[in-house]
Amino acid sequence: MPHSRHFLNRISLLAALLIIGGCETLDGFMAGLKKKPGPDVVAFEDRPVVDPIDANTFVLESDEQTLVGEPQIVFTGPDDTFSDLARTYGLGYDELLAANPGIDPWLPGEGTAILLPTQFVLPDAPKRGVILNIASKRLFYYPEVTDGELPKVLTYPIGIGRVGWETPLGETTVVAKAENPTWWVPASVRQEHADAGDPLPSIVPPGPDNPLGTRVLKLNMPGYLIHGTNQPYGVGMRVSHGCVRLYPENIEFLYTLVDIGEVVTIMNEPYQMGRLNGRLYFEAHPPLEDDEIPAAERLQRVLDAHNSSDGQALNAHLHDHVAALAQNPNGVPTSIVEYDAAEVLARARVVHNIVEPDPNEPTLSEVREMMEAIEAEIEADAAVSSPQ
Repeated sequence: MPHSRHFLNRISLLAALLIIGGCETLDGFMAGLKKKPGPDVVAFEDRPVVDPIDANTFVLESDEQTLVGEPQIVFTGPDDTFSDLARTYGLGYDELLAANPGIDPWLPGEGTAILLPTQFVLPDAPKRGVILNIASKRLFYYPEVTDGELPKVLTYPIGIGRVGWETPLGETTVVAKAENPTWWVPASVRQEHADAGDPLPSIVPPGPDNPLGTRVLKLNMPGYLIHGTNQPYGVGMRVSHGCVRLYPENIEFLYTLVDIGEVVTIMNEPYQMGRLNGRLYFEAHPPLEDDEIPAAERLQRVLDAHNSSDGQALNAHLHDHVAALAQNPNGVPTSIVEYDAAEVLARARVVHNIVEPDPNEPTLSEVREMMEAIEAEIEADAAVSSPQ
């Protein structure tokens, strides 16, 4: 969806990204995964350029379908950033970063091929209500099905609680809704900001300075909300005090669909198996830094669940392939019967770049002048937010 981009948001995003860099391209996506020759990949420049898919709404053709969407490739414009691309194509910032290792997220450069990870394994949970997978930083919503219609799933990127402010797990319900909410700032948040020399008022009224945005879904977990944001660049990252934030346009639409009493399931599953047209796919995300369950144990649980549902364990070669994919958690569903990451690139559709340029963007020289000061602020924030 076209959107305006603001100077301060872009500067803040740059600060969050300064520690990330590299010189790889999509070649990095394939590094470490090659087992044997995979499918031929037609050069992206030689493929037809088509319209992008709707990366937020998908029809489920059968009960067995647990994979939706398609991977896409887009060529960057001269001023595109990962934040621009993420919001335009229905993704979160971290999703783009994981799928495109080594590409500079602030200055990818004109004409750079970017893999859009717009294919998703559905959570291994009953298809009802709202499901939040904090490991993949995505929300899934299953609207009620009317007679004669196929079921649908809506999915949106989310920002989640950072280390020390974890988003809680479990099943809950929506107990209240509000438009243009007032933010009653928790004492713990006020203390954190006071310690950082950035005091907050106890009450923030509705308006552009309200971090809750324009819509709020209150959960039956005291203090926890699903809401919008006045800082959309943070969607798809670990940036909140435990609440779940969405792009403004996403929460405004979801708000019209979700009723009080809706079931909300919050899970933490970095590894997932999905199936489409009889083919099995594996999707891996980086486990959260503060996850108390070892990554190897989480992977084994997924393999055991697959073995139980299919009644047949993966052979040793496929097991090793899945383990290798888990070691390269790029968030992109990959067919486990293909031994080369090129299978994703071979089937990715090349799409038009629909990011709208913003004439008010700062120049590179202006950004560089602020880099040292911003880095110092980021280090101070990290020190304050680290768990004791």
